[in-house]
Amino acid sequence: MRKIYQLPAFLFLLTIVVSSCTKDDLAFKEYLKNGETVYPGKVSKIVAKAGNLRTGLWFNPSPDPSVTKYVIKWNNNVDSIAVNSSSHNPLDTIKVIIPGLSEYTYTFTVFSYDAQGRKSIPIEAPNVRVYGPLYQSGLLNRPFNATEPYVVNANGSVQLNFNTPDTINVGTTIRYTNTANVQVDKVLSATEMSTVLNDYKSGTDILYRSSYIPSKGSLDVFNASEFSTFPKIFTLVQCDKSLFKEIRLPNDVNTYESGTSISKLWDGSNGPQSYPNIFHSDGSYIAHVLTFDMGKTYTNLAQMEEVGRDCCNNPDRFEVWGINDLTNASTTLRADNSGWKAEAIAKGWILLKDVTRADDGKNAMKFDLIANPPPVRYIRIRVLHTVTGSGYSNMSELTFWNKQ
Repeated sequence: MRKIYQLPAFLFLLTIVVSSCTKDDLAFKEYLKNGETVYPGKVSKIVAKAGNLRTGLWFNPSPDPSVTKYVIKWNNNVDSIAVNSSSHNPLDTIKVIIPGLSEYTYTFTVFSYDAQGRKSIPIEAPNVRVYGPLYQSGLLNRPFNATEPYVVNANGSVQLNFNTPDTINVGTTIRYTNTANVQVDKVLSATEMSTVLNDYKSGTDILYRSSYIPSKGSLDVFNASEFSTFPKIFTLVQCDKSLFKEIRLPNDVNTYESGTSISKLWDGSNGPQSYPNIFHSDGSYIAHVLTFDMGKTYTNLAQMEEVGRDCCNNPDRFEVWGINDLTNASTTLRADNSGWKAEAIAKGWILLKDVTRADDGKNAMKFDLIANPPPVRYIRIRVLHTVTGSGYSNMSELTFWNKQ
């Protein structure tokens, strides 16, 4: 029989180990033939800041003390910018502005470098949008409150009202001319719904333009491309009572006595007056009508105020009529005739206001007249009823305002 000799198990294993070590050792030496690869520490937490044809990259520096600079690359590494390392505290922030960009979406890659020129593994800031003229062209000015765009206050100031702005709105510039004829810019913040112009020059245009940021923390503010014109501001100017004159048309009511004439209605008295400092009709009948000349034509008569007597006979229902030319304007019917209104309209009179007062008629009360009235110079007041139900009517003062 042929004998087969078997190596002991430990000798077999030793042979494999020796053979294996020799092979790996050669491979490791080959891998390290150019020296060990060293990667400087990378940056962390890159934050992009939107800008106008530029962007900002904020990042925390590497804690590696060997890092001497950072290089940011984009456009497939064609373009780059370098910034020296000024801190190795990872709680600090390095801020880099990259100018001269196109309106586009970029990916930026940040490398750390040491003094030997070795670089870190790349850290990317992807999808960084850069804004410019295309973005700006789509911005719209903040809308004004269409229901009540403005309020003219009693002191002559003007309040401009706006709707809730877009969340990226940072302000709206209001440009107006003041009473000194100087152009003024005033900024309405995004948190404000209105602003007051205390020195607005009546009749001049008001312009406005809104400003926006593309995102929170943006480098730049973008303005809407153009100013918009705010709705025309009309202010109420009191009609000049010094020009008012008494007129008597056929069938107009008589006065109680000469001292209580119609002219008492524009003598400048303040508040309900006592007899005889009032207009007092003769009490012949109700309804009755009185007429006067305002002395000039008003193209936008907008408001009136009526003040009653301090005690009695105050009108609680009356009509205000207006016309600009009295030629053939006289009515032939008495004011208590049911056909009077139709005749007045046929003669060219315009009903400016039908007033009903629910109080005792004493105190001053203002009334808005019809919108967009025709030119008016002459006024007729047709008294339909008084609080006492008598045939007399008493009033202390009438005031009119023109919108301009």
